[in-house]
Amino acid sequence: MATRAGYQLKQMEGEDGQDSLRTHKCSYCDKAFRFKGSLDLHLRTHTCEKPYQCDECGKRFSQQSHVENHMRTHIGEKPYRCEECSKQFSRLGTLKIHIRTHTGERPYQCDNCGKQLSLKSTLEDHMRTHTGERPYECEYCNKCFSQSAHLKAHVRTHIGKKLYRCEACCKQFSELSSLKKHIAPMVKRRIGGKLKKHMRTHTGEKPYICEECSKQFSDPSHLKVHMRTHTGEKPYRCEKCSKQFTQFPNLKSHIRIHTGDNPYTCEECGKQFIQLSHLKSHMRTHTGENPYTCEECGKQFIQLSSLESHMWTHTSETPYRCEKCNKSYRHSRSLRAHMKAHIDENL
Repeated sequence: MATRAGYQLKQMEGEDGQDSLRTHKCSYCDKAFRFKGSLDLHLRTHTCEKPYQCDECGKRFSQQSHVENHMRTHIGEKPYRCEECSKQFSRLGTLKIHIRTHTGERPYQCDNCGKQLSLKSTLEDHMRTHTGERPYECEYCNKCFSQSAHLKAHVRTHIGKKLYRCEACCKQFSELSSLKKHIAPMVKRRIGGKLKKHMRTHTGEKPYICEECSKQFSDPSHLKVHMRTHTGEKPYRCEKCSKQFTQFPNLKSHIRIHTGDNPYTCEECGKQFIQLSHLKSHMRTHTGENPYTCEECGKQFIQLSSLESHMWTHTSETPYRCEKCNKSYRHSRSLRAHMKAHIDENL
């Protein structure tokens, strides 16, 4: 059921007698809060105070958490991934809004005409079609607009500024809609190429072959990454510890070891993880799922790596060898424990 939201923001009323706990009232809009800290943060929306600044670009923010989210735009980190389409985002709130494009959820409803919208800001813009309000005025010609985006586009007609550039031919446009119209034919051709690539997931076609080991791939980029296993190339280096990686996503995950960032949280127990794959593996401890089964004895495992280690128990192979004394082991953890003995010898 859609949430009804009016144009003017009203103080939320508690359903269990909680209103009496909201003792800290805003002197600007009478909105009330339970905690003074919450009121202090809210007051900045009226005073426009922004005490926190980005060291990279100087942009200012009202809250420290907003600075931390903003910093991801500089380092390119997007830890929040949509499970439907794999699109990634730098902020959890942006992901939640994006998910509505898949679910069709429109929680904001106009009291005048019943139209439902997915964003509160869109509802506010829509309400102006009923009130006739045009709060955004052009400083050059005094023309007024109902939306800030319309004013920005209009101002460019005065100053000749063209913000939108075609990456293919460098032609510039003052409005995004004009750029979209310009690139539409190119996008159509690109989609055709993507469809051809996607169809290989159904046909099983793998036209790209590694000359070293004859392994086949459906995409040339996958072959390029694979070739690094033969050449030893690791083009992505960590600036903190100089460790190198064959793929950029692996470097991004590694950097979180230094920053302490654990963006993936288990909803069951609150445990946090650096990588989404680690969270998925952990979730199986709650669901009891063991998707990897040994064909020899039927034993099941949560992770593929655990199954691979287990398989050595059925063979006589000991693939993990000590470079100092040539002693070999079935499991990497056994080799690590052994190596500590050599380290102790040198102390």
